[in-house]
Amino acid sequence: MFDPVIASRLQFALTTIVHIIFPVMSMGLAPFLVYFTWKEIRSGEPIYEQLRRFWTKIFAISFVVGTVTGIVLEFEFGTNFAAFSTVAGELFGGPLALEGMMAFMLEATFLGVFVFGRDRVGDKLYFVSAVAVGLGTWLSAVWILIANSWMQTPQGFELVEKGGREIVTLTDPMAAYLNPRFPYMFVHMQNAAVLSVALFMAGLGAYFVFRHHVWEYPIENVDFWETTLKIALIALVITAPLQAIHGDLYARHVYETQPQKFAAMEAVWETDSYVPEYIVAFPTSLADLADPKAKEIFGIGIPGGASWLASGGDPQATIVGLNEYGEAPPVAIVFWSFRLMVALGFWFILLGFWGVYRWWRGELLEDDLLHKSLMLSTLLGIVAVELGWIVTEVGRQPWVIQGVLKTTDGVSPGLTGAEATTTLLGFALVYLGLLALYTYVVVRIIRGGPPTGEELRVVEREGPSAEGVAGDD
Repeated sequence: MFDPVIASRLQFALTTIVHIIFPVMSMGLAPFLVYFTWKEIRSGEPIYEQLRRFWTKIFAISFVVGTVTGIVLEFEFGTNFAAFSTVAGELFGGPLALEGMMAFMLEATFLGVFVFGRDRVGDKLYFVSAVAVGLGTWLSAVWILIANSWMQTPQGFELVEKGGREIVTLTDPMAAYLNPRFPYMFVHMQNAAVLSVALFMAGLGAYFVFRHHVWEYPIENVDFWETTLKIALIALVITAPLQAIHGDLYARHVYETQPQKFAAMEAVWETDSYVPEYIVAFPTSLADLADPKAKEIFGIGIPGGASWLASGGDPQATIVGLNEYGEAPPVAIVFWSFRLMVALGFWFILLGFWGVYRWWRGELLEDDLLHKSLMLSTLLGIVAVELGWIVTEVGRQPWVIQGVLKTTDGVSPGLTGAEATTTLLGFALVYLGLLALYTYVVVRIIRGGPPTGEELRVVEREGPSAEGVAGDD
């Protein structure tokens, strides 16, 4: 049997890793669906109705499974991390409650109109429903990230002794909710979601375009997939560079607020200056893989790059080593996850500009190497998100609330190893089953393709509506 602390951490990690897939899909699809709806109403072109209806199906199933898997996470705070809930409940409970009452209710209410109400409401109200669904999806991220970011950079509270232990008591809710980490996490997460969906759309579009134009296999509605590919490339070429630029600012903020995490990201054990930033790193032995050290790793790096990144421009800046902090996070997990995430980020930038360049040259539909690269990258955006969250959460260890409460002290005191191991195995079975079912349904939707012919709405227009979204109610 696992130690209850280890089993609880593994269980929460497993459930979070599976759950995050579904919010990424729904948050990333939200702006696309608003755009497709607006274009459908404005132009009356069937292609935008096809895009809206097809991607709404994937959005809806992502929302449903994300809701089911997300609710369980909140219960885990009570079952596995009751001590943490006791200490931080006053702060944590507010954002989680608001996420349900404000964001979830807004999204769930208007999702019914958006999915089933196209023929029952006018253009104006229908467009409002699209915006409300997207807004609710992103508001949900606001409250969840407020809670998580406070755990990274806690402020606006004081510790008050109650019942023999110190409890977090809010003194300034605005300072707590708008803590220094929140804007960095929100921008990075939301942009990552759109980027991930853009890669997913581009990969699917490339697959069908490849089969039709390269293999010369007849594909019904190939224009739908060509349009999907082009729209995805536009989103990719915008979001991929933005993610890299913002990631640079985010890393500097981590150095300023969580220097121990930054040292783990760069595998700096001894306090040093002129620390290299490895763009590509390879372990030369099993020891390097399990216990990486910045200046002993074989790789392609920028001399002084990590120091420059941390300081904002000084390659001679000093980075405090992990040995100065006593307890260190699992450095190998943080270091290699960060390396892989950064490598994927540069690959996404290359893909975006490669695709747009081939489109500009008029060779987008015939470039089989680009098609294969996009197909292989279909799910890599989600992988990068997972790696980013691993860096965020594992890099904070041994703290569950930075500088306030350690993870070992946050686990439910009465939880036994047998109980924790049993629920870990049960959750693994259920969550992996839900992921398999979700994958099956999404594959069925993709194979079914977009609606065609008589399935499409009949819109009697001579051209684009003069009233736009303010059409007949």
